Amino acid sequence: MLQTWSGPHGGVPPFRDARVDQFSAAFETALAQAKADIETIADSPEPPTFENTIVALETAGKTLDRLEVLFDVHASNLNVGPIPDLEREISPKLAAHSDSITQNSKLFARIEKIHNDVFSDHSVKLKPDAERLLDETLKDFVRLGARLDDADKAKLSQINTRLARLFTDFNQNVLEEEKRHVTWINDEADLAGLSKSAIQSMSSAAKEKGGDAPYAITNTRSSMDPFLTYAENRELREQVWRNFYFRCDNDDQFDNKNIIREILHLRTTRAKLLGYPTHAHWRMESTMAAKPAAAMELMMQVWKPAIARVADEVADMQAIADAECDAAGKPHIQIEPWDYRYYAEKVRKQKYDLDMAEVKPYLQLGKMTDAMMYCADRLFGLKFEPISGLPTFHPDVTVYEVTRDGQHVGLFYLDPFAREGKRSGAWMTDYRAQSGVGISADEQGIPVQTSIVSNNSNFVAAAEGEPVLISWDDATTLFHEFGHALHGLSSQVKYPSQSGTNVARDFVEFPSQVLEHWLSTPEVLSQFAVHFETGKPMPAELLEKIERSSKFNSGFETVEYLACAILDMQLHQREAASIDISDFEKSQLAAIDMPSELPMRHRLPHFSHLFSSDAYSAGYYSYLWSDALTADAAEMFEQADGKYFDSEVAAKLYDHILSVGNTLDPAVTYRAFRGRDVNTDALLRKRGFPTGK
Repeated sequence: MLQTWSGPHGGVPPFRDARVDQFSAAFETALAQAKADIETIADSPEPPTFENTIVALETAGKTLDRLEVLFDVHASNLNVGPIPDLEREISPKLAAHSDSITQNSKLFARIEKIHNDVFSDHSVKLKPDAERLLDETLKDFVRLGARLDDADKAKLSQINTRLARLFTDFNQNVLEEEKRHVTWINDEADLAGLSKSAIQSMSSAAKEKGGDAPYAITNTRSSMDPFLTYAENRELREQVWRNFYFRCDNDDQFDNKNIIREILHLRTTRAKLLGYPTHAHWRMESTMAAKPAAAMELMMQVWKPAIARVADEVADMQAIADAECDAAGKPHIQIEPWDYRYYAEKVRKQKYDLDMAEVKPYLQLGKMTDAMMYCADRLFGLKFEPISGLPTFHPDVTVYEVTRDGQHVGLFYLDPFAREGKRSGAWMTDYRAQSGVGISADEQGIPVQTSIVSNNSNFVAAAEGEPVLISWDDATTLFHEFGHALHGLSSQVKYPSQSGTNVARDFVEFPSQVLEHWLSTPEVLSQFAVHFETGKPMPAELLEKIERSSKFNSGFETVEYLACAILDMQLHQREAASIDISDFEKSQLAAIDMPSELPMRHRLPHFSHLFSSDAYSAGYYSYLWSDALTADAAEMFEQADGKYFDSEVAAKLYDHILSVGNTLDPAVTYRAFRGRDVNTDALLRKRGFPTGK
């Protein structure tokens, strides 16, 4: 597990050689090697230079990096058996190692000297990408405590080590709640309203879970969503809804509320130790938004029209529900969160003569996978060919070689299905970052290596021999994560830490969100949206209905997301050690007039974006910030002669966004692509909200 990767294309992850019982010992060795690498750089007798310090940091600890790839796959995709305990053991050690780098005073002194030579004395000249790498490295070290005294460094390291353990505990609790809570159904009559394919998937889930009932709804979004959308049994809808939305909020051993409070307290303590008023200010310093106030301003600009749209949507749904109750001679019901998806579909059918159940038979997972790869080829010249013989971590995984102009550019691993021990949701992972573009023959240290990336999803597998049919939302997610993959695969940079998706948090979602727009294009749907039984393409009139209803339910989609982002920002701008998490959630949602008919997309007790790492903490707003860029970019395509497949605009997207990584400020790269700064009115237009102009 510690060896340099062997095999084709510069080596591949040796998943078949991973031994769970050897991870602990392997990390001891890899951490020791990484520590030695850092000490060699810090203790060098040579005067500090960009090459012997910054470039050397880029290549230090590679044995540890390779081992982390193997372990992270187990933690995310195969989290069973001893893995949870191993994660609790290893995560704090990795946190301590990271602190040992940024707190190394000799190393930081070398970085400061080089930074002064370049930016103050101007005695050293670097190329623009090297200048940015140097500047970002210095800023990162400072943000992570390099200028603290020894006592405060020790406090900081204690905080980070404890946080690493808490993040692991939080994530393991979420996984356990998804395993434990299954809705078992004996009577097929309780499945009225569901499609044949959905029922077959529930049957397969029941067999996999090994229960006595013939049908099972697992506690994941891909299983919950179609049931809440189509099942006629209201009591069962409520049960499924409560199972899903009350994960880790049941005052039992898997409850996360106390963990959240401690995480929030430690984050506040850390921020103040580092000289920031709040965790949000610390996390956002390196983003496009820069400060919490800027993110809140954009969110509240969208929030008011979004909740107004929800009121309209609920009124339409309530009218249908009242009419149904009258026809059945039953008392009226009030639309509740477990009713929203169900009655929204009825409104869609009434307003647009569109039933999304009619669409699903045309959305086969295999065909949609072909569709996204078709877009990558036609837009950017990236070709995907499945290859066999490379080691994978599960039989579900397919590996593709990616080429451009006949040249190998990377490998793409696709892991689409839910399984026991796989974290919920969908995500992209880098197994190896691209690097080495533009190095000269006499340059040393920077490896020439191509990207290896993966997409991971939780689609529900169909019965044996049946095609996997996915919802429109699932297809959108498929394209979204593929956008992240393309960002990694298209990278053409020299330094690994500037590669691909290593960009500002509120910019990284832009390439993924913009790719979602290609799903609904006629070119894609007419070729790849073919009926799973007849093989016939989606009828033109159905395509037209989808287009006409494109802004339908935008209130629900915006509010369920934005409520999460607003509470995230509010939560991380205060000391929260003593707050009641449930009361905070209720009171803050009430304060912003959250409609009672729908919940946050992720309630705080299972909000893994915020509490399984620092990655999206005070950063969930980034999807909206990026979507402002996305909407503006989409209008550029829509106004082009070739629309979404316009070659000139696609080339600009590739040249100025996808390929440049973090070699330039994101605002500069967007301006180069669009020809101007972003126009945020496009965001409101995209969602069908008034712009005031």
